[in-house]
Amino acid sequence: QVQLVESGGGLVQSGGSLRLSCAASGSRRDINTIASMGWYRQAPGKESELTALISDRGGIDYADSVKGRFTISGVIGDNNWSLQMNNLQPEDTAVYYCAAHASFGPIESPIERDYWGQGTQVTVSS
Repeated sequence: QVQLVESGGGLVQSGGSLRLSCAASGSRRDINTIASMGWYRQAPGKESELTALISDRGGIDYADSVKGRFTISGVIGDNNWSLQMNNLQPEDTAVYYCAAHASFGPIESPIERDYWGQGTQVTVSS
């Protein structure tokens, strides 16, 4: 099993910056099963939104709403990754969750597993 813990959230004014960090703990074997890692966010009353991720192919994807402002950093197989958030706006206010997707086992019947952190609050004031 892998446990994820986020940190770095807080209150910031519009135009400010925050850096979120995700720390993964668990066995080296389990951490090595992670195929992708990234960040989701969820505002009150809204659905969870994929914000940024790093895939097992090394590709990086961002939500259109954060492209050019947010930067995800990390290495597949490492135990931490981060999200640098610049020029924050009130619409960025949400609980941010780090997440990872693991895939392992036989090719004919792989086991898929998702890991989630507890979330860290980001509040942006106007």
